[in-house]
Amino acid sequence: MECGGPLTKSCRLLLLLLLLLLLLPPHNYQGWALRQIPPTQGIQDPPAVHLSNGPGQEPVSIMTFNLSKITKSSSSFEFRTWDPEGVIFYGDTNPKDDWFMLGLRDGRPEIQMHNLWAQLTVGAGPRLDDGRWHQVEVKISGDSVLLWVDKEEVLHLRQVSGPLAKKPQPIMRIALGGLLFPASDLRLPAQISVSASTSLRNCSIESQPGAFFPSGTRAEFNLQDIPQPNAEPWAFSLDLELQLAAGSGHLLALGTPENTSWLSLHLQDQKVVLSHGSGPGLDLPLVLGLPLQLKLDVSRVLLSQGPNKKILALPPEDHGSLLNLWTHPQGRLFLGALPGEASSASFCLDGLWAQDQRLDMDRALSRSQDIWTHSCPQSPGNGTKTTH
Repeated sequence: MECGGPLTKSCRLLLLLLLLLLLLPPHNYQGWALRQIPPTQGIQDPPAVHLSNGPGQEPVSIMTFNLSKITKSSSSFEFRTWDPEGVIFYGDTNPKDDWFMLGLRDGRPEIQMHNLWAQLTVGAGPRLDDGRWHQVEVKISGDSVLLWVDKEEVLHLRQVSGPLAKKPQPIMRIALGGLLFPASDLRLPAQISVSASTSLRNCSIESQPGAFFPSGTRAEFNLQDIPQPNAEPWAFSLDLELQLAAGSGHLLALGTPENTSWLSLHLQDQKVVLSHGSGPGLDLPLVLGLPLQLKLDVSRVLLSQGPNKKILALPPEDHGSLLNLWTHPQGRLFLGALPGEASSASFCLDGLWAQDQRLDMDRALSRSQDIWTHSCPQSPGNGTKTTH
């Protein structure tokens, strides 16, 4: 899939529960007890949960329901996200032959279901990955399943369900933000991300699109997995768009786990310092909002931002090691703090391009769990602490 990686990849979905998934008193479910909103209560400060899909699809919470006590089958909530793909909730009475999943794919709602009446995958409705709050309602009415988005019906599936009270298994499980079986068992499977799952954070933080690196965090790409250099003549380019930057520490480096800074960009006092190995560096004043461009060939490195340019000559004896870096099985593109570095740098990337192709942070070889892959706070000091 395009955009943000497969449905099961890391996804930051900010979910505001206006009603419990099934309208039952609190003692009828187990797991993380989410506070209900009484009919007379306002919604100025409703309960909120931050969902994050990790590599194993670990749900944020799991609840169980006795179907014989259900009087109404509906789910109504609001959520916001910048991530185009991820699981919102999953439910089953039997993971082999009776389950339901609501998620996003390419930014639009997707329903997958498998039961005695229907086996289907269908997407419908507008894109919802715009960072705004959207109201979503899923309802079972007779043999039909209905999906409403922002008070408009976007999907009506008929002859796909039966009476809940007649289910062979009387217990239903609901999982928020994850699956209760392997992702390969989905009707439309997807490759699982190898990146680490992300921790919870405050839903009240105002965010914008981008990828946010709190201080001390890092991501790694295998150089063989990103767009490759031009062959004749050899050339490679990286472009970064920085929305926010504060502190001191590495922004980017090319190297291997044994030699992490063959070539590096270091953030220091609102300047970017370009250096090769342990040699002296060249600094360039950082202007937020202008693309920062790094161009390599076998003899030099050009660092530019707008009209400002710096050129770092590469020693002739290092020409071969530069070419070998891309064929080395451990060749890496490092973003953020290097291993063992005491970095105070925090920054937000509006975009990162290699050879004019945008890199998807969800496809990183590995990354720190606190990196926000699809959103940034309004200021670098806001939202860096996580809450559980």
